[in-house]
Amino acid sequence: MTKPLGCLNLQNFELQCGAVLPQAQLIYQTYGELASDRSNVILYPTSYGAQHYDIEWLIHPDGILDPSRWFIIIPNMFGNGLSTSPSNCQDCGLSEQGFWFTHVDNVRAQEQLLREVFKVESLALIYGWSMGAQQAYHWGALFGDRVTRIAALCGTARTTDHNRIFLLSLRAALTADLAWNGDRFTAFPERGLKAFTRIYASWAASQAFYREGIYYQLGYSSLEDYLLRAWESNYKKREPHNLLAMIDTWLRCDISDNPKYKGDYKAALAAIPSQTLVMPATTDLYFTPEDCAAEAALIPKAKYLPISSIWGHRTGNPYDNPKDAAFIRSAVRGLLAEP
Repeated sequence: MTKPLGCLNLQNFELQCGAVLPQAQLIYQTYGELASDRSNVILYPTSYGAQHYDIEWLIHPDGILDPSRWFIIIPNMFGNGLSTSPSNCQDCGLSEQGFWFTHVDNVRAQEQLLREVFKVESLALIYGWSMGAQQAYHWGALFGDRVTRIAALCGTARTTDHNRIFLLSLRAALTADLAWNGDRFTAFPERGLKAFTRIYASWAASQAFYREGIYYQLGYSSLEDYLLRAWESNYKKREPHNLLAMIDTWLRCDISDNPKYKGDYKAALAAIPSQTLVMPATTDLYFTPEDCAAEAALIPKAKYLPISSIWGHRTGNPYDNPKDAAFIRSAVRGLLAEP
């Protein structure tokens, strides 16, 4: 039976950008049962454009995260349309108005959720893919004494300049639509979203993925059919201001951009005390294995374990890719078995 959604109300919540929200909301879903000693908690933050039901597929007794053993919490990221976002908050603007969410905001809210609602002092694991991995790294640096293990898939602790170009191209595509008035959208940006999804699809999978026509194996009749049904139709479900808000969060990802580390990126990574599994995809085009390896070398207890796959960035969310899912499941269960 599906559990009801949880909601943590955050009164006068001050964001890193300086804005204060009179009432913010963190929407979350839980799976499994909390142990009496509260020692079996896994935090599983959301990724770009995703809400909890998009990523819960891997929570299964035979899946990557086993709810018969672990109590798993998926907190929805600010800006994703469920937790406080431009689409449901009149006080939430966009970066053009000097307003944005950061992962510091996400992690602070999640910490409050664990402490106030579940009375949890220590996490067995933070598991995150893409922007979820970014949040996991922030947890390790800001609340490392409370994080036993981190599994960071296809993500980095700081957005690289090359990654920024990808994100800026997505933002430029959306806001090039005639519905953008320089401040917000006056209608749904049909043409902008079409350009947005085609840029995204080209980066999210590797050249080999397209060369081998994997989309045919997934049931699509042509490349255009794949782009329309797998990409355009999915992102049409998301409110465009929320898409921009999550881009702005991703653009500002930097594990050291906070009062604790004051811009010292290497010190922030070196301060992570958790057993950390760094799992990039060998063909990821924006969280490259080279960038992930460089960060792993700076984390004291990191193990670098690349996933050899042609699925590119999508390797880390292998809901239709059993081979990569099995590799990830084995690695994560091995990490959880470590003392």
